[in-house]
Amino acid sequence: MRKSLALQAELGPVFDITLDAEDGAPVGGEAEQALLIAELTNSQANRFGRVGARIHPWGHAAFEADVDTLVAKAGHRLAYLMIPKPESADDVDRAVDAIDAACERHQQPRLPLQVLIETHGALRDVFRIAAHPRIESLSFGLMDFVSAHRGAIPKAAMELPGQFEHPLVVRAKLEIAAAAHAFGKTPSHCVVTEFRDAGALGAAARRAAQEFGYTRMWSIHPDQIRPIIEAFAPSTDDVAEAAELLLAAQAAHWAPIASRDRLHDRASYRYFWTVLERAERTGRALPPQAQQAFFSTAIG
Repeated sequence: MRKSLALQAELGPVFDITLDAEDGAPVGGEAEQALLIAELTNSQANRFGRVGARIHPWGHAAFEADVDTLVAKAGHRLAYLMIPKPESADDVDRAVDAIDAACERHQQPRLPLQVLIETHGALRDVFRIAAHPRIESLSFGLMDFVSAHRGAIPKAAMELPGQFEHPLVVRAKLEIAAAAHAFGKTPSHCVVTEFRDAGALGAAARRAAQEFGYTRMWSIHPDQIRPIIEAFAPSTDDVAEAAELLLAAQAAHWAPIASRDRLHDRASYRYFWTVLERAERTGRALPPQAQQAFFSTAIG
């Protein structure tokens, strides 16, 4: 956890850190893990306010204690809480209500919430979960999803290239991405366990972004963060084209234009705007004119 915080301090807020109170806690050490997460969240290492926490699932004996400790001791600094392993949209409703009640009890603002889709029931209800107004992001929990099939999906589907090929896993990834986009939420792709192979990781991240529609991706080791950011960032050529086209469109007062021998209007302008947004979020350099026109805030 400390290594991830140090890397975020070095690279800037181009990725979030989720401190794990669930699988990261040893059995019997749940309370101590929650206290450690609160301590790290409140520390100077959380320079950008982009640290969240994954709590235990709704119905687990440690759920209420996790929520109470984290909200009471670090609610003002947490970027979000992540709800794992719901069995249904109703479970998400109950978890959200409990978290909101804790925020009110401790006089903290309501925390942004994220959900891990990793059970049969959550996948069945994924569009209902994505529609929940308190949920900002859906993540795919590959390992638990495969394990929930009790051996019917082979171990290879948790690895590369199997996680991009097994039909049931592919179906789950596509359903989650589609539900998230339908309600304007962020879809976050599952982990890749081959953390020593940067080339394989980069290729997987590019497939997640370009073929499966994910806009973020989990890492399980700090060494994975740079390759993931690089894969999800738009290319230099894409950024240059988007900046050129949008500046021309702006000059035309957003009327249709011709650019690079193609016709464009507001439908494609919206796409190219997302390219610039991704470039800005991932630390890609923008052409100075585009930076000034679209991302500079006038003072005075």
